[in-house]
Amino acid sequence: MTETTAPMMQEQLGKAENRVWKKFRSHRSALLGGILVSFFVLIAVLAPILPIPDPAATSWSAVRKAPSMAHWMGTDEIGRDVMARLIWGAQASLLAGVVSVGIAMCLGVPLGILAGYFGGWTDAIISRCTEALLAAPFLILAIALAAFLGPSLTNAMIAIGISATPIFIRLTRGQVLNVRSEDYVDSARAIGLPTPKILRRYILPNVLPQILVQATLTIATAIIAEASLSFLGLGQQAPAPSWGSMLNTAKNFLNQAPWMAMWPGISIFLVVLGFNLLGDGLRDALDPREH
Repeated sequence: MTETTAPMMQEQLGKAENRVWKKFRSHRSALLGGILVSFFVLIAVLAPILPIPDPAATSWSAVRKAPSMAHWMGTDEIGRDVMARLIWGAQASLLAGVVSVGIAMCLGVPLGILAGYFGGWTDAIISRCTEALLAAPFLILAIALAAFLGPSLTNAMIAIGISATPIFIRLTRGQVLNVRSEDYVDSARAIGLPTPKILRRYILPNVLPQILVQATLTIATAIIAEASLSFLGLGQQAPAPSWGSMLNTAKNFLNQAPWMAMWPGISIFLVVLGFNLLGDGLRDALDPREH
């Protein structure tokens, strides 16, 4: 029986994966989002080997120069190449988005599973703490935590991750409440499977797709939050480039050098758009009602 069941389960899993991929491919905006995200990830990864100037190199003979063949996106207030700083700044923004969401998932998903599966006092305590955190606006809470921890990219990622944790607690708890009442979970409990095994084999795999979709969308929010913290001086510190700190400097030269603000602003818009489109596509592709 086991020898025949395993190939059947693998075949069903393969069909499900094909359905998800087919649904995702038919979602044109999701493909556009994937292309945008892939582009920014690629330039961030290849930044050390790309033939671009040193992002920290200054040139007093090229202060606030307009875009030209020598500097495709112009220069900033102390002659640094804007394109080089933009490419290196992509590393900080994407790293902040991914790491902060990773922190939020590592904290929020286990707490959400505990609250949803066990209920009772466990659920009450976790839910009340979550509601207390949700009472503060996400960005305000991130700014307060970053100011308390001190200005640095690492502390900004920790602050954003903690601020985003309630989102994953609430989502995971709701999904677990739906899954724990299913027949296969009741059957697993009836035959005496230990709770950790039930959570690992039956609960987590069934709530993970929704969590991944939320993670993709939250990365976009985290990138905006990192740019906001860097704009306020609480994120990436000079002379390391960051899109938010570039906008902070550019606000003083909007009339004389508008390109200093235009390029980082466009970059933030495109990468956030890409993650949002990608998240919407994943949500439609993983929706069981569509299969």
